Amino acid sequence: MSKNDGFAAVGKTAVMQNIQGTMHFLLRYAPFNQMELSHLAQMVEQCRLRFYAAGDPIVGPGDGTIEDVYIVKQGLVLGQRPTQSGDGLETTQEIAPGECFPVAAMVSERATRSHYIAAEDTFCLQLGRAAFVRTYNQSEAFRDFALRGVSSLVGQVHQQVQLQAAETLGAQYSLETRLNILASANPVTCRSGISLRAAVKLMHEHHVGSLVMVDDSDYPIGIFTLRDLRRVIADGSGDLQQPLDELMTPDPIHLPPTATAFDAALTMTRKQIAHICVVEMGRLVGVLSERDLFSLQRVDLVHLARTISAAPHIDSLVELREEIAHLIDNMLAHGANPEQLTHIITQLNDHTVARVIELMIEEHGDPGVPFTWLVFGSEGRREQALLTDQDNGMLFEAGSPEEAEQIRQRLLPLARRINEALDRCGFTLCNGNIMASNPELCLSRQEWLRRFMGIIQNPTRDNLMHSSIFFDLRSVWGPSEGCRQLSEALLQMIEGNSLFQHMMAANALRHPPPIGRFRDFIVARLGADKDTLDLKVEGLMPFVEGVRILALAHGISECNTLERLRQLGARGVLKPQAAAAYEEAYDFIQMTRMQLHQRQKRAGQPLSNRLDPDTLNQLDRRILRESFRQAQRLQTSLGVRYQL
Repeated sequence: MSKNDGFAAVGKTAVMQNIQGTMHFLLRYAPFNQMELSHLAQMVEQCRLRFYAAGDPIVGPGDGTIEDVYIVKQGLVLGQRPTQSGDGLETTQEIAPGECFPVAAMVSERATRSHYIAAEDTFCLQLGRAAFVRTYNQSEAFRDFALRGVSSLVGQVHQQVQLQAAETLGAQYSLETRLNILASANPVTCRSGISLRAAVKLMHEHHVGSLVMVDDSDYPIGIFTLRDLRRVIADGSGDLQQPLDELMTPDPIHLPPTATAFDAALTMTRKQIAHICVVEMGRLVGVLSERDLFSLQRVDLVHLARTISAAPHIDSLVELREEIAHLIDNMLAHGANPEQLTHIITQLNDHTVARVIELMIEEHGDPGVPFTWLVFGSEGRREQALLTDQDNGMLFEAGSPEEAEQIRQRLLPLARRINEALDRCGFTLCNGNIMASNPELCLSRQEWLRRFMGIIQNPTRDNLMHSSIFFDLRSVWGPSEGCRQLSEALLQMIEGNSLFQHMMAANALRHPPPIGRFRDFIVARLGADKDTLDLKVEGLMPFVEGVRILALAHGISECNTLERLRQLGARGVLKPQAAAAYEEAYDFIQMTRMQLHQRQKRAGQPLSNRLDPDTLNQLDRRILRESFRQAQRLQTSLGVRYQL
């Protein structure tokens, strides 16, 4: 071998080592860890390593149509945009190792709207347009990320949560059971050419949620499910005579009968599907649905709700409350999202509260006065997690102040017993005494109206704090008409009071999200909470309070934060894209909080909203930081809107 050949061999080896090292680095981060290795290797071969000293500009609006995408390999990059006043730049992004920019501009073939600057000495992998387009066309995972950004990664997190929950319940669910035992042995099938009408009729006659299309060898070539039917109806994309071939999902996922329930769970989670065909020797022998998979020893929501509503005494309710944590694991395994889970928890809490009231009336006697049990705060918004305290009150009708006082004295002893019984059931007593046993919260409708009017007309610090609790209200027991009238009057009072709206907006900014200017989360430095942040107060409340003021100011009666966001987007108060981003961020923080509670519950620890961000994996940490950034953007827009 010549000397030149030797140098060439050494050089080739060095290049290969560099490619392998870069691939090893990228495989630690999404979406690269979802790409096929051959596609990733081809992309890495086209990357160039660039160095930028602290303060160096990398790319900006003045550079024209984007020709390169950058992946941070080491260091930190800031994305900055002009301030609302136009007198400078503000940081809107902090781009850490494993993250890309400016992808959206590359996809749209335009200039970037942000200035990207190295915050410290930084190395970036530079990917040119031709290589980007090639990777975009080859890799579904990369293409999904390029089109949807961080939103595409949230789906991965939900899949991980579902898998973890399924693994937790593995022993109870017999996930080692083989599919030849679990799957339906006589799947309902059809042949090519069948119409939508005939297919739906066939599903109805056999009481099934899926129909598999097979070829002449009984090999599955497509599947049509009730989910597909809902999509067809919602889209208006099909008529009853349309061939099912045009509406079904082709080439359905299949497993052999020797595969286990866990294999099926893993496949369903990864592919985000609810049905798997069981194929043996090229022939369909069964179909497994998500419902079949998780039917073994599962907690039934309807049954649990009915059992709570019929509990014979408080001790029974205390025992039943322990089932809710198991139910949450079950629902996570079924792929439930945080909004569904909080609605389920709130629904079960409502049943518990109602049953406690009925038991206390049975035990201590009917006060002889109609009353409504009001709930405020997170329960009023239907956003409760496992950790919750009491925020409640009583509403009744009275013709005069004297009559109101008489009724109050009859109701207060019952209210005290109800609050004490709820405490036994896990709804801890409120430290701020926001409870019906407080005479100031056991009021006639007219007294509640005067109280709300006083809060709005005199927005002191205490009154603003009370507005953040009381103005998310609903009834859970007793006549609901009085609560409805109270809510309508409240909206009318706030809509026409710009000063109070301004004060509420200022109050909504008092909890900034816990992210620092450079990369790190802001965590407690001292005491028992050292190195942790509060997911509820610092993560969820910026959304809750910011969205509340916008909803109340625009006459939206809905109390749930996500529903408020959707209506604000639909009415144009918020840009639909911004509303969707806020919704996704809020949803992710809530999921992180619920996972924390589940881990604490399983470990026998007291429930807390405080999280050490260092316990998160790289993907969760990245999305949590971006979610906090969305809360920051909402607060910034609120400050601009109300000139704060």
